Order: sequence, then C-alpha cells, then structure tokens
Amino acid sequence: MKILTDRELAAALDRDIFHTISEAADSMGLECYVVGGYVRDLFLERPSSDIDIVVVGSGISLATELKRRLGRKARLSVFRNFGTAQVKWRELEVEFVGARRESYSHDSRKPAVEDGTLEDDQNRRDFTINAMAVCLNADRFGELVDPFYGIEDLEDGIIRTPLDPDITFSDDPLRMMRCVRFAAQLSFMIDDETFDALGRNAARIKIVSGERIKDELNKIMMTAAPSRGFVDLQRCGLLPLILPELAALDIVERRGERAHKNNFYHTLEVTDNVSRQGAGLWLRWAALMHDIGKTRCKRWDPQQGWTFHNHNFVGAKMVPQVFRRLALPLDAKMKYVQKLVDLHMRPIAIADDEVTDSAVRRLMNDAGDDIDDLMTLCEADITSKNEARKRLFLENFRTVREKLADLKEKDYKRLLQPCIDGNEIMRLFGLPPCREVGLLKQALKDAVLDNSVPNEREPLMRLLVEKAGEMGLVCKN
Repeated sequence: MKILTDRELAAALDRDIFHTISEAADSMGLECYVVGGYVRDLFLERPSSDIDIVVVGSGISLATELKRRLGRKARLSVFRNFGTAQVKWRELEVEFVGARRESYSHDSRKPAVEDGTLEDDQNRRDFTINAMAVCLNADRFGELVDPFYGIEDLEDGIIRTPLDPDITFSDDPLRMMRCVRFAAQLSFMIDDETFDALGRNAARIKIVSGERIKDELNKIMMTAAPSRGFVDLQRCGLLPLILPELAALDIVERRGERAHKNNFYHTLEVTDNVSRQGAGLWLRWAALMHDIGKTRCKRWDPQQGWTFHNHNFVGAKMVPQVFRRLALPLDAKMKYVQKLVDLHMRPIAIADDEVTDSAVRRLMNDAGDDIDDLMTLCEADITSKNEARKRLFLENFRTVREKLADLKEKDYKRLLQPCIDGNEIMRLFGLPPCREVGLLKQALKDAVLDNSVPNEREPLMRLLVEKAGEMGLVCKN
C-alpha cells in the first residue's frame, strides 16, 4: 500500500474526467468529492473504472452539466426516485449522488433519505476504508477527508465500520455479506468488534433477497482463496442461514477410534484448489457443492467405518434447490454444476482401479464437452494427507487424461452413439416408446462403449436381434 499526500492524491486524480467534474461543480457553486472504492483503490494501487461522486447539493444537476460538457459521446442516465445519476464516458462509469442522511425501519433495508452534509454521507458508509473522500473543487483539489481513520485501517489491513457495527448491520444486513467479501477480496482481517456484531445480527440477513446474497457470494467465489470468505461466513453464523447445505458439513463424528474427516474444510480446500487452476465461476460452484450430499448419505458400518454412498447422486439432486433459493441461473449453468457434482466420483473410481479404455470411453461419453473441467475438479478433490496414496491417484489421473486425449484424437466422440437408434428399434419390432426399447438401446450402447462390437450396422443388428430374442421380441422386417 502507498501512503499518498494531498499533493500526490491531486496528481493521481490528474485526469480529464476529474478536472471536468471540478470545473462543472465550481461553475455551479457545488461542493463535490470522489468517495468510496475509487479512493480506497488509489491507496491500494488497484485499477478501478467505477467512480462515485458525492455532491453537497443535487447530484443529478452536476451529472447533467458534466454530460453537457463531455458532449455526445457521453451517456447520461437519471434515476430520480433514488436521487442519483450516472454518466458513462469512454471506459468510465461515474455515479453521482447528493450527500444524504439515512434512517431505516426494522423490516426493510431500504432507508428513508433526506439531504445532508458530507459528514452525514460519510457516517452512512459501510466501512472506514470506503468512507474516505477526496475533494474535487479547485481550491481544495486532492484534499483527503478521512474522519474515521480509514487510511490507518488500510495500512493495518482491517475491515471496520465507521459507527456502531450493530446499527450498521441491523440497518442494512447486506453490509454483513459485504464485510466478509471485502475481507476475502483484500485479504484483510475483520475487526473483533465488527466480527462480533456479525454474529449478533446474522438473523437479519433473512430480509435480504437471494439475488443480493448471490451477488456477494459470487464475488467471494471469484477471490484468489474463496475458503477465506466461507470460513468467516461459517464462524459468524451467516452460512447456516444462506447455505445450510454447506454449513452442515462442518462436523466430525467419531465411533471409538474411527472418525470421518471434516467435509466442510475438505470442500473449501477443493474449491481453493480449482481456483488456483484459474477455474471459472461455475466450476468453483461445482467444487463448493460437490459433497453437499454427504450429510444426508452418512452411515456407520462396523466393517467399513463411515460411508457416504451415493452422495454424488443425492448432491446433484440438491443443486437445483440451492440455485433456486439463491436466485442463481436455472439454465445450462445449473445443469453444468449438477453434472459435475453427479460425475465427480467417476474418475476417482477409475483411478482407484485399472484404467481401462472401456471405463474412460464411458466417462467421456457421459461428461461430454465438460470432461476437462470434470478432471480438474477430481484432481482438486484429492486432498489426502497420505502422500503415497495421493501420488498414486494423481498418477492414475494422468493416465486417464492420456487415454482421454488418445480417444479424442481417434474421434471416438463421433462413434459413441450406436448407428441404430431408438426410432429404428421401434420400427423393426413394432414397439411404442417403452422400457424394452430403452433396454435394447442401452445394450447396443454398452457394446459400443466396451468395444466388444464395432459400431457398424451389420454386427450391431445381429446383437440387436439376439437381445430382442432374449426378451421374447420378434423382428417385423
């Protein structure tokens, strides 16, 4: 982090957009400041294209004047109900709001708003590091206004609320999610008093929409180490309220000398592992959800110890429920996550046994275009502390990948569907859509996948007639 003097701040703001805002504000006799994340990121030397401007007066009026000065290439959007406006110019988005004070009712995070001073506006900010303001008026250009010592919290790596955290979080419970998200994004610690208030106010998250919670979760998910955010959510009591399926994994049960691992921390380790591989958002979600079925499938067997049979299947069934509750997309993205959760045990089962061409063909057929992501997830899932076993699995996974590459090269994907389909089976045997048609189709598909019969019409027809005969069916043609 770099400590900037007012002169250095002025130099950092030496851009056309800020000088134009300054001139417009001075011409209108308005006090104006750049605030929030843009100021914070100046000190952290992080790039930012979103600029928030607080005006002591009408933010809409200043935005309108800025648009006039920037000309036709600037786009102005006015939101009169909220007293805000936005100007888009080049790669920048500049948000304008009049300085205001806010008051909240207990059952809503939407405040009653009235005009206020800069001090009022800084008092309503969520965290000290987001409450700093830099004046843009010409006679004070670059002057830092930092009543809550946000600069010191930036230096110390601390997330802290400007005022009483109980009031801050009770007024707008979404700030609790933002608190955890900023700590995860910036690798900061949450101040003890602030963290304790998260726990005391966790139940208030119930008035926040799934849509808003989802946005913050996605931002946590895309940090370098998502585990940091999810551990904080669990510790403060928010996770059981927003993602109880994940929170429920945070348990270790013991019978005598035998205990299972903590699947919550295992899950977070897997999620961090895929994140280090540069995984996109939905592969990270698949990693986070890959073991959520374990709580429902956990059984004690005196011979085997703790078992979690079919947790992949049960977990895949739970995915739509979670996505619906959190307003996550119920489209191909959800299907992708569901598929990876369902299939994540398959490569491990292959790697734990002899890696056969037949097993790899089946895996490739079922995973389709997502096979590489599935392999990334499964490699990340090997978190055993037994280094010898871990090396064995990873070596076998390498063999699986080699076989996948070989099969792709030979264009097996094109050959994996038998050349005799269900419609032809129904026509040949005079059948309507029924269970027998499905069984015959599967028999042909298994034969192709096992490479026991070439995917050619004549040998497949012989097999079809044979299997149909065993079922008491006679070919009509």
